[in-house]
Amino acid sequence: MVRRPALRDHIAAGILDTAAAVLAERGESVSMADIAQAAGVGRATLYRYFPTREALLLGLTRAAFEELSGRIAAAELDAVPLREGLARAARAFIAAGSRYAAVVHVGKTYVEDPAEFDRAVAEPVRALIRRGVADRDLRADVPAEVLFEMFTALLERSLRLVDAGRLGVEQAGAVVTTTFLDGVAPR
Repeated sequence: MVRRPALRDHIAAGILDTAAAVLAERGESVSMADIAQAAGVGRATLYRYFPTREALLLGLTRAAFEELSGRIAAAELDAVPLREGLARAARAFIAAGSRYAAVVHVGKTYVEDPAEFDRAVAEPVRALIRRGVADRDLRADVPAEVLFEMFTALLERSLRLVDAGRLGVEQAGAVVTTTFLDGVAPR
């Protein structure tokens, strides 16, 4: 039986959405059978779309990358002031990342093309941080690459807090931005 591509894409997307939610909720010990049951499909259907667990995690990573790269492009980080750019970047990462938090927790990288990820996702944020250093809105005594790593570390940790239900997406984005720019000292 041949399925129309739109229907096939719709079914695959539904399986990925369900897998992301189940993996985020129950952890990486969730079986493919558990995912199939939660998605409302048979195991044979799940394996037809994703023949292995690795293929499923690769699909989740690809979907997260597409969502994140689209959000980063739409954020127009090069056209806004530093604070707004960092806030937009944080919201983009956390909104996309919280949907696919399970991939982050697995600990293995499933990015097919790291150079594409760097170009579409990391480089716009690096450029924003370099601009912040050049404009003296960020510390010049710390290399821009170190500042980038600090920012992304805050993002990664905030994803775990969102996943655990300790922060909402918007709250996490705001906390990351203000912590990175202003520190944690009271005003």
